[in-house]
Amino acid sequence: MMPDAPPPSAAPPLPDAPPALGEPRAGSPLAPVPIRRRSEVEVRWHQFRNPPRPILRAVMSSLVVATALGFAYLAYDVRLSLGAALPGGDLRTLAVTLFIVAVLISGSLITYLVVPQPTGSGNARRRSRWSAALGLFAAVPIAYLVLVVEGQILRPLLT
Repeated sequence: MMPDAPPPSAAPPLPDAPPALGEPRAGSPLAPVPIRRRSEVEVRWHQFRNPPRPILRAVMSSLVVATALGFAYLAYDVRLSLGAALPGGDLRTLAVTLFIVAVLISGSLITYLVVPQPTGSGNARRRSRWSAALGLFAAVPIAYLVLVVEGQILRPLLT
């Protein structure tokens, strides 16, 4: 008489056999991988390289307008520094004020137009005062940074 074979569940698993259901294989996406904690600098660098689209649009719209108006103000400033007699005399303070107001208004308006409010579902594009506020808050430092670059870097190079 032949002895009975052991039941299949009692047999040891073969070395090349796939893991049991629910057990992850080594190297598979289901295998738990320890998560490395990033430093504060790495987190900020990642945020700098991958900004949210609304923030990028707000900053870029203000930067384009501020750069264009900054070059116009730079030309005016350099002409006055070189002794040109322009109508109205020296109105640099008024020009800087108009520059800042124009950058703030255009940054808010352009951001309001190009940054829609999230709607969830549907194709309707909604505008919000928050988009305009985002543009305003992005335009304030951009306007002053462009003026600093103009006054401290470009103007000394051209005069």
